[in-house]
Amino acid sequence: MADTEMKHVQEASPMVGGDGSQSYAKNSGYQKAVLDAAKEWMNEAINDKLDFANLDFDTSKPAFKIVDLGCSTGPNTFFAVKNIIETVAKKYETHFQNPQLIEFQVFFNDFNGNDFNILFKTLPSYQNYFSAGVPGSFYARLFPKSTIHLAHSSNSLHWLSKIPPEIVDCESPAWNKGSIYCTGFSKEVANAYLGQYKRDMNSFLNARAEEIVGGGLMVILVRGLPDGILMSQTGSGVVHDLLGGCLTEMADLGEIIEEKVDSFNLPLYLATSKEIKEIIEENEHFRIENMKELTHPIMTMMKNTRPNPELAVLSLRAVLEGTLKNHFKDEEIVNKIFQRFTSYLQENYSNIHIIGHCIEHFILLKRKI
Repeated sequence: MADTEMKHVQEASPMVGGDGSQSYAKNSGYQKAVLDAAKEWMNEAINDKLDFANLDFDTSKPAFKIVDLGCSTGPNTFFAVKNIIETVAKKYETHFQNPQLIEFQVFFNDFNGNDFNILFKTLPSYQNYFSAGVPGSFYARLFPKSTIHLAHSSNSLHWLSKIPPEIVDCESPAWNKGSIYCTGFSKEVANAYLGQYKRDMNSFLNARAEEIVGGGLMVILVRGLPDGILMSQTGSGVVHDLLGGCLTEMADLGEIIEEKVDSFNLPLYLATSKEIKEIIEENEHFRIENMKELTHPIMTMMKNTRPNPELAVLSLRAVLEGTLKNHFKDEEIVNKIFQRFTSYLQENYSNIHIIGHCIEHFILLKRKI
């Protein structure tokens, strides 16, 4: 990717660092549940589709290189990597007679502002691989050509590199006043978000096509929507509506400047399987080996357990606090936002009716040779 293209990539905010009560490390159970639910699919993907012969793999000094794209601060990335390594090692031992011991190198990637200190501080003592941190946006090149054998990304690719400029332009038909995300109701807003998503996904795929060896695999877990369901019709959409309502009320009370609220939008887009499939097929660098929809385990849990709005607030804050701080430039305002949001959610949590639901896309790609 050209240097000029890389300069135009605007990074979103990383998750809350550290290991405190509001950190991502302590409040990422939702994301961990996705990895657990997809573990069997991941193992099947590696066993069925990883072909050492087509990887041009050097068996005299075998070193298998893995990258986790959007690793955040742990511990979820460690669970994913451990599972990948165990499955690859077992397949390698089965494939070769009297094999030389395979070695693994794992690259942990996330934004420059990610808390890599806490990531490596909590690196499990049981790790049987060489580890390295790679800061930078995964929408650009991160590695030399043809050096990665398997790339993994979970709960990351629904975040855009930037907000589409027309979303915050009051003279544009796609001005998203009155909402903080892509609800799906406005065609102009939806097209603007989808356009940015397509540009970002193509940048991602083009970068990985340079870095992954021919025949190498990429496993992606990404939040999305079932065909025919709008974001505003999901539980997640209702929660974001409540957060937007907090901002509007604070603007009405003079606690936040109205223009700052009007210009605030979340840089995320939840795509459908159809949209993702079209982008990958048009890109042509990867072949779709498998693509499934996973219903998050929380949907079953919600039917059998009493909702806990406090935990929901902590989970959302671990993800969105940085984005809010970068926009409003005031930590006290952000604290007030979440205080009000907690009250909103407590009042409305039991009354949230999920018309539809978000899903997790499981996507297995193979780099074309």
